[in-house]
Amino acid sequence: MTEGKKLSFGIKTAPQHTTYEDMLRVWQEADSLPSIEHAWLFDHFMPLGNDFTGPCLEGWTLLSAYAALTKRVRIGLMVTGNTYRHPAVLANMAATVDIISGGRLDFGIGAGWNEREHNSYGIPLYTTGERIRRLGEACEIIKRMWSETAPDFAGKYYQIKEAYCEPKPVQKPYPPFVIGGSGEKLTLRIVAQYASIWNFVGGGPEIFQQRSAVLDKHCAAIGRDPQTIQRSIQSLVNPANLEETRSMLQAYIQAGATHLILSLRAPYPEGIVHRLDEEIIKPFKAAFED
Repeated sequence: MTEGKKLSFGIKTAPQHTTYEDMLRVWQEADSLPSIEHAWLFDHFMPLGNDFTGPCLEGWTLLSAYAALTKRVRIGLMVTGNTYRHPAVLANMAATVDIISGGRLDFGIGAGWNEREHNSYGIPLYTTGERIRRLGEACEIIKRMWSETAPDFAGKYYQIKEAYCEPKPVQKPYPPFVIGGSGEKLTLRIVAQYASIWNFVGGGPEIFQQRSAVLDKHCAAIGRDPQTIQRSIQSLVNPANLEETRSMLQAYIQAGATHLILSLRAPYPEGIVHRLDEEIIKPFKAAFED
């Protein structure tokens, strides 16, 4: 149960089948409401779903723009596909966005999965196990580049030598890692080692609770307090039926989720973020927080 724990609410706008201006309107509306603490984009080059031929803005460049045009909310990609960029390049990109935002980046990363994008763009899509092992090496490289002057790393998949990343991120020792995925043996072990926030992928509240218990065990194995990792979920918003969203959130909160992302699909109704604040966020905070 989550009664008495602080709930953290955010919004997500997938940058597909929409425009820069419409998403910016939603983000700035969220930025004006103190109860909304974070805002997210995704990291895909083509739209997800049946129509993959439509518009889809690139996540990190878009995030840098919104970093400059917001003042308060924490920002991030939910989550970066590690296979799309070399981790040393990604470390520099993310450090720059953290600087632009004044230290508001939550660094989302996952193993990568989208077969169509990899095939279309000529990017290798490795086996699941290799992708996850690459993710672990990437997290180590990025952490070192953000916290060491000129780190070396000689892994199985990635190697760096005197890899300067200057200037460093604003946040010290480095921006929080947000790792998405739910694999019990490999992914959750990486979460236990690196993440400040774990975003659950795939399945309902019962599976979430079971995977959360597995994460606790991985934390215990390395001597980490599992309470130092926030448990995050995403819930799709149907503006015509917010009761669906309330019911889903209720179940996940009772299963232990505290980092709650309200995912919006375009087109975005006028004032939708204010509605979420009044009809979902404030009531849940009143019910579950001390």
